[in-house]
Parts: sequence; C-alpha cells; structure tokens
Amino acid sequence: MRRGTFVRWGVPIAAAAVIGAAIGAGPVIAAVSGDPVLPERSAGQLLADAVAATSSKGGIPPMSGTVQQTASLGLPALPATGAVSPLSLLSGSHEVKVWYGASDKLRVAMPTQLNETNLILNGGQAWYWDSATNTATRLTVKQGAGGPAAHATPLPQETELTPQQLAERLLANADQHTAVRVINTAEVAGRPVYQLVLAPKEESSLVQEIRIALDGETYVPLQVQVYAKGSAEPAYQIGFTQVTFTPPAAENFTFTPPAGAKVEERTLGLNEDDTATAEKRAEHAREVADDLKVVGQGWSAVAVVPFSLSDLTAARQAGTPEGGEGRFGGGQGGDPAALVDSVLKSATPVSGTWGSGRLIRTKLVTALLTDDGRLLVGAVTPEEITKAAGVR
Repeated sequence: MRRGTFVRWGVPIAAAAVIGAAIGAGPVIAAVSGDPVLPERSAGQLLADAVAATSSKGGIPPMSGTVQQTASLGLPALPATGAVSPLSLLSGSHEVKVWYGASDKLRVAMPTQLNETNLILNGGQAWYWDSATNTATRLTVKQGAGGPAAHATPLPQETELTPQQLAERLLANADQHTAVRVINTAEVAGRPVYQLVLAPKEESSLVQEIRIALDGETYVPLQVQVYAKGSAEPAYQIGFTQVTFTPPAAENFTFTPPAGAKVEERTLGLNEDDTATAEKRAEHAREVADDLKVVGQGWSAVAVVPFSLSDLTAARQAGTPEGGEGRFGGGQGGDPAALVDSVLKSATPVSGTWGSGRLIRTKLVTALLTDDGRLLVGAVTPEEITKAAGVR
C-alpha cells in the first residue's frame, strides 16, 4: 500500500472527497441482472450522494446491529487467547454487537464463548464491564488544556471494530493504481447496497479486489471484504449480519454494576504520566519513520525496516513486541512471542543475489526477514518482495 495520510471517514464525508478526486466522474457501471437493483451510480456519483446524505442528516443515523469479522489469511495455527484481541482477530470468526444513538450514546458488546465485555458511553458517563473478572470500571474522561483527550473512549485503537473504521483506510488508497467499479445489485444484512469495488492494476499484488458495501438508503458502510487472488471467498471480511436504522432503546445505554461485582474508577486523559508516555511513543514512531523505506508504489509497494532475529528474541523475552514500549510499539491481548514462533516455523529459507533470509507468505501478505537485518513486508508475490530486497 502506498504511503500517504489516511483521511478520517467523516462517515463518509472525508473519504468521499478523496475518492471523488481520485476517480473523477468515472463511467457509470451498468447494472447486472439480479435483485435488488438500485439506481445506477458511477463511483463519483455514489460518493457524492453519500456526502449529501450524511451532511443533511448530521452524520451516522441512530442504529444497532451485529458486526461479524472473519479472517482466513492462511496463517499457521495461532495460539488461543480466549478473548477478542488484535491477535485473535487474525484468524477465525468474531462478533461484536453495536448500539449507536448519537455521538455521546454508544454501546459495544464483545461476547466470547465464556464471557462478555461491554463498553457503555452515555453522555458524560462511561462504564467498562468485564464478566470474566466480574469487574465494572467507571471511566472518567479528563480534558486537558489542549482539548479533549485523544482517546475519548477506550475502544481498542488497533482493532477495526466496524466497517466504517476499515472503509476509511481502504478508500484512502484508491488512485491511479486502482480500477474502480460499482455493483448495484448486492445485499448485506437484508438491505440493498452499492458495492464499491477496488481492484489493483498491478499484477504483482496478492489482492484481487476489495469490496466496500454502502447502504442504498443511508449510505452507511455495512461491509468490507478483501479477496486474495485465486480465492472465491474473502480472506478478510467485516460487516453487519443484522442492522436496524432505528434509535436504540434508552436502556441499552444504562448500566448498573451487578451485585457482588468489583467496582473500580479510572480516569482517561492527559495527566503527567500520560503525556510522558505519549511523548515517548511519538519519539519511537519518529525513529521508525526515519528508518522506513518504501520500494515501489501503489499496491506493489514494499515496506523495508531494519529488523533482525535479535529483535525477535527480545520480543519473546518481553512477552510483547519490544517489551510493550519498544520501538515498534506494544500490543494488547494474546501472546505476540508465541505468534512469532509459530510464524517462523512456517518460514521458507530463500536466497538470491541480494543475500539470504526467511520468507513468510499468507494469502494477502508476504514478508521477508533477511539475514543482513531487514524486514520487508508487502501485499505482493514472493517474486516481487525478493526483487525489492535487491534494491539498496
């Protein structure tokens, strides 16, 4: 994926501006046979409609539903975590229930086989409930002199919980390297949708196409699917399996700790410790950016960063990448060290004029860890990534 600044999906105002500029008034795609059939729209017209709808109605309409995320990336067997986490989302299927009443009324429930966690935001009050530990945490958001805290709600920042969050990232990459078309006969969660289909023009990309489904009435993104080349089923999918565009009942946003539950208090905001941690992470991010090199462009871009087996050893010993505060940042949930070991076992020794190393391939991503201390990653074929390894 090419470098660039991600636009924020103003649901979906900002993303519409990016796509509209990228594809202009592209040709209208003729409807294919099927039912339901929505009015024909070009990609530019479709996103212009989305801008008009969200602008006039003030953003996302009240809604509720069930979001299902499924990943079949072709990774080796991953260690079980027993909870929804960035690591667990790399394989299998997971559900999240969402209730949205307004910008200050939100509930997200993440059920697992044995327990459930809930985040409830209702005006100035927020609760986080974990049934596994029988703990209810009252969250207070502290606003510093610089304005509201960066993370006003404690949603996992590294996890895409809804199609809206993922759609913003995918739409930001539509450009001259991408063929764009519109399908107006699809259906998601029982609702007619437009599918915006993005297909890489580069043959070396492992991605066949990405489909983003926009509700035919509200233009809210309902589903994102990523297809690998040669696969009939999506390698990654996140979308609503059930959705209702009516205001959720008020009781969905109320919470009282159950009898016997442990009640804790936590303040989220910019205190001195938070500021120091944020500055430290920003410094690490700058270091990574300084060392980052990108070979190629568009869907064939390959990221190259200094990395070696000694870094992996440190990750194993710390239990999180770089000890949770290291150069590549920390992680939450799961055991990254166990994941590293599992993935390395599936690596294939390779060599060429560029040197030697270990190649790891999934349906959508190829990685090369070279013996001279480089990590190359891209959504490209092994041939393309070894070619990039020869670029100094």
